[in-house]
Amino acid sequence: MTSKQRAYLKGLAMKIEPILQLGKNGVTPENTASVNEALEARELIKISVLQNCLYDPREMAEVLAERTQSQVVQVIGKKIILYREGKKEKKKIELPR
Repeated sequence: MTSKQRAYLKGLAMKIEPILQLGKNGVTPENTASVNEALEARELIKISVLQNCLYDPREMAEVLAERTQSQVVQVIGKKIILYREGKKEKKKIELPR
């Protein structure tokens, strides 16, 4: 992913609300399944890490990205933004070249 594409996705992500929350249990198989489903439906998602979570949000983002074959767009504070390109027939976001 180029820096131009990443900047474009960051701009899109500013307008969306977090759809998932990760708590003190960190990244569980259930969370991973939820993230996977959300990425299939939306391509770009924002995840909120709760205050009671003892894990580092950046590490959690890397684990989630690896498990869901997505890319970490940004981790800022307690917010994680992930992107996975959709299938050709369901593709919603067109990235700049």
